[in-house]
Amino acid sequence: MEYHGRHFQSEVGLCMKLLALETANEQCSVSIVDEDQTLYFQCDPRAKAQTQTILPLIEQGLQETQTELTDLTAIAFSRGPGSFSGVRINAAVTQALAWANDLPVIPVSTLQALAQAAYRELGLREVTAVLDARMQEVYMASYQLDDQNIMKAIDEEKMLDYVQGATYQKFTIIGSGSALIKADLESYPQITAHADDIATIARALAKKQQWLSAEMALPVYLRDNAWKKIADQGKP
Repeated sequence: MEYHGRHFQSEVGLCMKLLALETANEQCSVSIVDEDQTLYFQCDPRAKAQTQTILPLIEQGLQETQTELTDLTAIAFSRGPGSFSGVRINAAVTQALAWANDLPVIPVSTLQALAQAAYRELGLREVTAVLDARMQEVYMASYQLDDQNIMKAIDEEKMLDYVQGATYQKFTIIGSGSALIKADLESYPQITAHADDIATIARALAKKQQWLSAEMALPVYLRDNAWKKIADQGKP
């Protein structure tokens, strides 16, 4: 559902300010950016600490940048695929803050953010992003850099087993799932997406007002049985 709230095109280029959240992986990071630069970034690398850290990090960022939630243009978030609990936390916090403050939301694929991180860190322009989906499966998609320096998908996100993943790979492999498939191409398993990467993608979308209303801050799991208990999925 498109957003038809209080933001107008004339406002976006003049005073854009985005809050970006990333909890879809094992860590938690928060970023606040304007149309040109990062105003605040903080990452808590502790595994599975998202529920304890996301709100304090948001509050710290707002205080340090002297920003009120109502000053924001939109809230961007990693909508998945990724850790079931991490994706759910990110979507829930985004939806609650956006709903309470009449803000639009910008969902960003976790795989796209991972691809953007590969460009940011290593200057890679073509990558196949791979995340561990547990249960001997991986999430995958391939991306190429566009003329705005944004990684764009060239195919749909997929959930594949390790053998299928090895067959599917198109470009340099990046992400936590890289070590799980027998990659024929160069791989960088250490690449991890942060809120800054979410913000970079969201900034380009916000300039075109490509955002959604708060109720559309929904998680994407790619797994039909994502509702099952973590123990049932063989997750630690």
